[in-house]
Amino acid sequence: MFFASDNWAGAHPKVSERLHASAAGFSRAYGDGELDKAVYARFSEVFEREVAVFFVATGTAANSLSLAAYGKPGGISFAHREAHILEDECGAPEYFSHGSRLYPVDGTLGRMDIGNLERAIGRYASENVHGGRPAAISITQATEVGTIYRLDHIAAVSAVARKHALPLHMDGARFANALVSLDVSPAEMTWKRGVDIISFGGTKNGCWCAEAIVMFDLDRAREMAFLRKRSAQLFSKARFISAQFDAYFDGGLWLETARHANAMSASLAQAFESSSVARLGWQPEANEVFAIIRKDVAEKAQAAGAAFYTWPTPTSLAGQISDDEALYRFVTSFATTSDDIGRFSELLR
Repeated sequence: MFFASDNWAGAHPKVSERLHASAAGFSRAYGDGELDKAVYARFSEVFEREVAVFFVATGTAANSLSLAAYGKPGGISFAHREAHILEDECGAPEYFSHGSRLYPVDGTLGRMDIGNLERAIGRYASENVHGGRPAAISITQATEVGTIYRLDHIAAVSAVARKHALPLHMDGARFANALVSLDVSPAEMTWKRGVDIISFGGTKNGCWCAEAIVMFDLDRAREMAFLRKRSAQLFSKARFISAQFDAYFDGGLWLETARHANAMSASLAQAFESSSVARLGWQPEANEVFAIIRKDVAEKAQAAGAAFYTWPTPTSLAGQISDDEALYRFVTSFATTSDDIGRFSELLR
């Protein structure tokens, strides 16, 4: 019963098979091989336009370099208060962009409120040399609390970005989970709604280690090539990343694994809804479930082998959790089974 993180899951067998099949022989290094080029073309097909693709090792690198690509001296990027780039990157975005800052924007359930975003940018709109100047906006899709930015909300954030001539970045560590939840195309969830650059994650959804930066602004892509190299993120044997993405996209595997993870999340949510010792914090929209559970029940479940994390209480739930309760996060993956859910459900009875 592994619900701690989708990072705990292994790799999908089809990805492993493709990786093994690519291990023999020779190929041009540094992303210039035939398989690499075929995968770049596949990304363009997926997004229905020509894109520039840069493989990196981690989501932290993807997020940090994405913001660095649009960095400027005194720059300030705006993101939700609980966004991964603010809470979980150990200052990497600031480090890679030579000291730029991240400004927290409030909003319920992981999504920035448009009014709050406007006011936050307004504090620096004059580009006062003492205060700094706006540099970018970042949204997390799916969010850190398992919710989704709907298309109209993405468009609204994009409108603010365009108004202030700012690029819009999407942290897509769980891009596929959000995509199948909305049941739209990658193009509709990104550039057709004004997104300029994406951190495209595959590791959480069945790959071994496959992350990418996807850029719609091809003119800026040349700069990204140098940023990636300087940050030690240029793979010599890039074909092993390409092999993973090749299998990931083949036959819609990436959508299949995401749908499964989301379905397991919905099933887990039902278990909490029918329990007398636990309740949902809010309805899940992707593959993360947040539940308020009696501490003694949670400890019993963990002792029985269930892996999950205690989670900080978001401001929207302040005062709604009693002293004998806590908020916990559960993440499902392509490897989660109905048996896992069933066994955990028994622990809640």
